[in-house]
Amino acid sequence: MVLEANLKYSEAIEPVTTLKTKSAELIKRAKETGQPIVITQNGKATAVLVDVESFERQREALLLLRYLAVGEDEIAKGRGVRHRKALRHFEERLKEHRSG
Repeated sequence: MVLEANLKYSEAIEPVTTLKTKSAELIKRAKETGQPIVITQNGKATAVLVDVESFERQREALLLLRYLAVGEDEIAKGRGVRHRKALRHFEERLKEHRSG
C-alpha cells in the first residue's frame, strides 16, 4: 500500500476547460500517477478526478475506519466482546458454513 503523503495538490489542478478538451489525457495521468486531479471552475475547486483503483482503495479505507469507530463506540458503551469469545463465535460459524 502506498501512502499518499507526497501528494502536491497545487501541481494537480486543472480548469474545467482542460477536462473538456483533454479528458483522455487527464484520465491517463490520474491512472499512471495515482494522484487525484482537482478540477476548477471559475477559479474554485469543484471536482476531483481520480483513477478507479485509488477510488476503491479510499472507499475500503473509509469503510475500515467506520468499522473501527463503531467498534470503539461499542467498547466505550460496555458492549464489547472479549477476543476469545469472539474468536470462538466466528470459528463456530465458519464450521457451520463449511459443513453445510
